[in-house]
Amino acid sequence: MASVFVQADDFSGAAEVGYCFVHHGLTARVLLGSGAAAGTSATHDGGASTADAVTDAVVADTHSRGLSAADAEAVVRDAFSGPEASAAQVLFKKMDSLWRGNISAETAALAGLGYHVVVAGALPQLQRTVRAGRPYVAGSPLAETDLWQAEVSSPPADVPSLLRPEEPESVQSLNLEAVRSSRVPSRLAGMLDGRPALVVADGETVHDLEQVVDALLELGFTAGGRRIVLVGTGGAADVLAARLGAQTARNAQHVAASDATPGKPQGGARPVLAVVGSASKTAQAQLAKLEAEGFRVVRLHPLYAGAKDAYAPQLAQVSADLRAGHRVAITLAAAKVDPSGSARIVQALSGFAAHAAKAAPADLILTGGETAREVLDAVGHSRLVPLAAVQHGAVLSRADDGTLVGTKPGSFGDDLALLQLYDEIRERRGRAAQAPANTLPLKTSEQSGATMTDSAKNQLPYVAVTMGDGAGIGPEVIVPAVLDAGILAECRPVVVGDALRLRQAAETLGVEVDIQAVDDVEDAVFTPGRVNVIDLNLLPEDLAWGQLSPVAGHAAYEYIRVASELAMAGKVQAICTAPLNKEALHAAGHIFPGHTELLASLTGTEEVSMMLSTPKIRVIHVTTHIGLMDAIRKINPDLVERTIRRGHEALVRAGIPNPKIGVCAINPHAGENGLFGQGEEAEKIEPGVKAAQADGINAVGPLPADTLFFLAGRGDYDLVVAMYHDQGHGPVKVLGIEAGVNITVGLPVIRTSVDHGTAFDIAGKNIADSRSMVEALHQAAEMATRPAVAV
Repeated sequence: MASVFVQADDFSGAAEVGYCFVHHGLTARVLLGSGAAAGTSATHDGGASTADAVTDAVVADTHSRGLSAADAEAVVRDAFSGPEASAAQVLFKKMDSLWRGNISAETAALAGLGYHVVVAGALPQLQRTVRAGRPYVAGSPLAETDLWQAEVSSPPADVPSLLRPEEPESVQSLNLEAVRSSRVPSRLAGMLDGRPALVVADGETVHDLEQVVDALLELGFTAGGRRIVLVGTGGAADVLAARLGAQTARNAQHVAASDATPGKPQGGARPVLAVVGSASKTAQAQLAKLEAEGFRVVRLHPLYAGAKDAYAPQLAQVSADLRAGHRVAITLAAAKVDPSGSARIVQALSGFAAHAAKAAPADLILTGGETAREVLDAVGHSRLVPLAAVQHGAVLSRADDGTLVGTKPGSFGDDLALLQLYDEIRERRGRAAQAPANTLPLKTSEQSGATMTDSAKNQLPYVAVTMGDGAGIGPEVIVPAVLDAGILAECRPVVVGDALRLRQAAETLGVEVDIQAVDDVEDAVFTPGRVNVIDLNLLPEDLAWGQLSPVAGHAAYEYIRVASELAMAGKVQAICTAPLNKEALHAAGHIFPGHTELLASLTGTEEVSMMLSTPKIRVIHVTTHIGLMDAIRKINPDLVERTIRRGHEALVRAGIPNPKIGVCAINPHAGENGLFGQGEEAEKIEPGVKAAQADGINAVGPLPADTLFFLAGRGDYDLVVAMYHDQGHGPVKVLGIEAGVNITVGLPVIRTSVDHGTAFDIAGKNIADSRSMVEALHQAAEMATRPAVAV
């Protein structure tokens, strides 16, 4: 029996969650059809149970998103009453990250069974958050976006009213900011006492999800004599899978079981049929990439959906194309669609696809959970094994008969998501053609839980990771960060530093790691458990941890120099720096205030800006490492305008198309009409703000700094422009130094860094927190893959 039972209301969500467990070294099966709805372990052709003793997670797709509320409630009640759920140690309900579907009815079913329900509905990876019980997307309330355009109902303004419209006051709120991590379990236990309770947890970062999952695991998923069901997104599922994977010792039986999939897949190439059933702009942009790759796109007009033989000519052509081995994509023609007819349209589209797929054995790419499930049901697939993920939520699975099935929620992924699924299918089929008959070999990267194919990896940016001061915590935070599976799915990190020091750091951390010296970034090999390092071999073996050293200061300079040369040569697309020590740097004869100025010098850049980014707030500085009086003298309208522009460009590259920028004043109360200061706001700041506004940049100010930081902290502004060092650094370090990132804006290459120092007092003691380095690498990868934007 499985140790985890998961219920999902659509197939793409089920595949996403199933792969979370596979990715973290566990085994998973995705069940469809009546067996899934009942939570049973049906067998196939007399074979073994799909949820046998070595299956860690059973994921049941109840296909209930499009059902009536009453039917959805009944289906979920049956699923969680079945033998798989009863025997499982952990219960998880996958929810839609945009809060669509029958979530109110389905959580009511759980309460009716006597379960406590904890809802963690954030998906920080896609900027979908929950703040004070309200859902947000990229900082905007969900209700103000167009992401519900295909839904009949209106998007929810707040979660309690969505979950229990008759008595929203009965929904309890877990504000993680108000509770220290160590106290979350006790706070939850107090809330889950007595009758079945419904708790909604705020969430804006992955760390917030980790706090909730860790608390539930500590409680054993029980409280007050009742079992707890975690209702969450794919982000919460990934955290849960990571924690359970870390706890579970993998043995040879498990490894063998994960490789033994039901049915015998066929080797050799197959035609590919893509079905894009989502109306989202994202899905249509992804379809355009398939069309450019050579897919023949067939667009069915939704007006004729359901009419007899309406699409007969197109079906005959698509069937012929598939029999001839061609690639075909089916979608809907652009037309205004009444959301009330969406079920009829989905059925017509999936029925068309199923008839086409029966014409010849074809691998499938399916966008949109409802469409995916309808197609799979029509073709006759009832069980799948997740194999790989090319992007968040874009999962490749294998069906009983060996059909490869790529699936993705409609609103997920960048423009390349469907193309990357196709590349994954093509690569596997290519390998199968040279393999022994009736086998489809798994790659080493899959067996170890990596998510990317070789072709997908080759599209990722190289990031040079400089080791910083070797006597500080840099080596200790680098090792776990560059081993992070999420980072390896986003970029190819190559450390510039000393291999010996990294090995010493790994020993301190108790981490088994393969640290390999390479001569150049092109020589790096990216496999799980390996760290690639351009080894400058500058540090002595007996370098003391936590002590000032000119030798370490010089080495830190050399790491930056080499990384800059790699960047200027185009060999790396970003630089991510561990902290250096300014005193050690100066003692070695390199007189620079810090990384920012050093990088500007090495790259021949006249002017750059420092941006600090945390999950709560982003700040860019007009001036940094100079005295306060010098800073005020240096500020002028042109410098303010250039800083605003650099901040605007950086945020656009980070995926915020029209960032709202607040500009700080210099004086208290923004001078209060001359009461404070000598009119610096009107002279030095206002003209720069107006110049930026004239070019369409959404900048506001100058505003009193204390008020502006309060407003930005609650999400009213995407970026704050600070006039001097401490005006920006102080709030940032209060609001998120653990996950803070320092970004140098204006260089010819993206540069990010941790927002903390060398921490000599804890160096070499296995105390350092690597979250800031992980986030710095994440932002380096994200911004390196986006083009610069002219403003």
